[in-house]
Amino acid sequence: MKNLSWRKLLPTSRTLVVAPTFLWMILFLLVPFLLVLKISFADLNFGVPPYTPLAQFAEESISFVLNLRGYILLFSDNLYLATYISSLKMAAVTTLFCVLIGYPVAYYIARSSPAVRNLLLLAVILPFWTSMLLRVYAWVGILRGDGLLNQALLWVGIIDAPLEIYRTDLAVYIGLIYAYLPFFILPLYANLVKLDMRMLEAAYDLGARPWSAFWHITLPMSMSGVIAGAMLVFIPTVGEYVIPEMLGGADTLMMGRVMWTEFFNNADWPMAAAVTCVMVLLLIIPLILFQYSQMRQMEAQRGGRS
Repeated sequence: MKNLSWRKLLPTSRTLVVAPTFLWMILFLLVPFLLVLKISFADLNFGVPPYTPLAQFAEESISFVLNLRGYILLFSDNLYLATYISSLKMAAVTTLFCVLIGYPVAYYIARSSPAVRNLLLLAVILPFWTSMLLRVYAWVGILRGDGLLNQALLWVGIIDAPLEIYRTDLAVYIGLIYAYLPFFILPLYANLVKLDMRMLEAAYDLGARPWSAFWHITLPMSMSGVIAGAMLVFIPTVGEYVIPEMLGGADTLMMGRVMWTEFFNNADWPMAAAVTCVMVLLLIIPLILFQYSQMRQMEAQRGGRS
């Protein structure tokens, strides 16, 4: 009986497998976010660290002071509201174009022969072998006034004067779509390549046309891959800093640039932490919607099997 009771206290194999993942998330996701949350309720202090402590100790007592200056300024200053709207808009437009471009690419890769499929996947993954910074620098050389794009258009005779693309929102969109398109293609490809082709064959046997079969069978069954890829594009794009900084102009409003300015230029850590916390809360909403859609799809699959 004693041996049996000790066995109940020992972790199971399933616990041992998932424990490192949860430990990693707690140490490198939850703990840093709690530290940022703590800083967001502090006050600005011109010292080291540049914020006041929340707990203040007296002779025989301890008091906690929560400062809401950052959050009040965040919701009262129109500049921050415009920055949030601009970041969400840029992330939404980037995600939309990644869906429109990435879906045909992922579909073609999934339907290709194994040899061609491997080459196409290599072409999608190849940009990850180089630094993100170098790839953005390459777009600077392409989009600037005397860059490769304008020189080619002038040489062909399509334009008479160089286009002003560099340091505009259009340049930022081009850079974002280029950088995050593989993040949409790869999960969608993984979903499409596992689809049961017998359902499409049955639809064709019943007289369905290719477009009708795609619209009623392939697209609904691949929605989990579409949503997963869209989340992988939308969430990091909202807080992107490098691409707007290198390709955008002074009027390009993105949360990543605001956080960098508050942290490093203004040394206002509480304000930057408040901006970060609100952005994280905004990004939790699409994650909840994604989890809800996944649960609905799993329930639908179980209902179909039963």
